[in-house]
Amino acid sequence: MSNNLLPSAPPVLQEYYRILTAGPEAFDDGQGLRGLLSDRLDFTGAIAGHVPDAKEGFLQGVTGFIGTVRGIDVIRDVHDEAGSAVLYDAELPGGTVRFAEFFTFADGVINTLDVHYDGADYIAKGGR
Repeated sequence: MSNNLLPSAPPVLQEYYRILTAGPEAFDDGQGLRGLLSDRLDFTGAIAGHVPDAKEGFLQGVTGFIGTVRGIDVIRDVHDEAGSAVLYDAELPGGTVRFAEFFTFADGVINTLDVHYDGADYIAKGGR
């Protein structure tokens, strides 16, 4: 996936998805992603639940996603002053899983991230 797939997204979000799809070798222990996230990242996900101050935990958890995702096909993305929403299919070793991610931003970084997907389907298709 290139940044051209999200041409109307804020730059921080374009870089977020570039990192998610660059593969584990480019992840570099999350150093690039670290600068895109608020130190007080508020995260909600299907497996982790709601986690305030989730930056370090998110960086650990996203390592598994980056290690297994084979590609992301963006279906729809919407952006306004309040935040962004991205609907995409992630290709995993065992098949495709649909994700919806909702973001808010503060001071040029991701402040909140709510990720919606079927956690059992994700694990069954090789997600970790």
